[in-house]
Parts: sequence; structure tokens; C-alpha cells
Amino acid sequence: MATQTMASRPPLPPFTHESAIQKVRLAEDGWNTRDPAKVALAYAMDSRWRNRSEFVNGRHDIIAFLTRKWARELDYRLIKELWAFTGNRVAVRFAYEWRDDSGHWYRSYGNENWEFNDDGLMAVRHASINDRPILESDRKYHWPLGRRPDGHPGLSDLSL
Repeated sequence: MATQTMASRPPLPPFTHESAIQKVRLAEDGWNTRDPAKVALAYAMDSRWRNRSEFVNGRHDIIAFLTRKWARELDYRLIKELWAFTGNRVAVRFAYEWRDDSGHWYRSYGNENWEFNDDGLMAVRHASINDRPILESDRKYHWPLGRRPDGHPGLSDLSL
């Protein structure tokens, strides 16, 4: 196992059930900041992504991708949940709510497969995502923008 360095992102692989859950929550918290530069620090410099039908390579492209994403997906709130893990890999399911600039709301559902390097930075991310229009009255995520409060229900609790 790698020693912890300034560039490492604990918890480090190999993951236990507890450390995998912690890694998922840290990722959720990061994405809920909607700060592309901050989020990109969790990824290896040469990280490779497949996000829907888009292929993204490296932190520079990640920052550009996330900047475009959050310019379009307004009032973004995300919940991630651990699905499975082994060694340096984690699988998650997630759902996030957002609105477009005309005020139409969506819930996006998906699955991600993550692979981490020895420093705990995500080296590979594969995401499959589907968007579903919802009415504003159907929203389930009402916390203030930013980190999901600890007491807020997760995906399973919300039957999502």
C-alpha cells in the first residue's frame, strides 16, 4: 500500500466496507460543492472518464466538463450510495436533482464504476446516467445547496 502523501486522498485502497462508504460520501460531498477545480483534485492527473457518451481525459478536461455541467444543471443536489467494492474498485448508484434555465426539474439516475490508484485518487470513472423530468412538487432533495445534511435520508431510504 502507498504511503500517504500530500497528493493522496484517503481513504486509500484496498477498501474495507467502512472505508468504501467513506469514499463514496466524500465524493458526494465534493460534487455537491459544484466547484469544478475542487472536485478535480480527487482525480488522478491522467484520470479517464466515460460520462454518458462523452469521454474525458485528465484534470483539465474534468474541470471543463464539470464547468459546463453545472452551468446547465442548476440547483444541483446529489446523493450517492455504495453498491459494491473490492480492492481498489468501488461501484455506486446515485440520483441527483436539478433544474434547467427554464425552470424544468429533472432527477438523473445512474451507476458509476470507479478505480483508484494507490494514492486514493480516482484513475478511472465509468458513468451511465438517465434523466427523468419531474415536477417541482416531486422533488425529494430540499436541503440548502452544498453538503447533504447527515440526517437526510439516503437513496434506499427514499426508495430511489
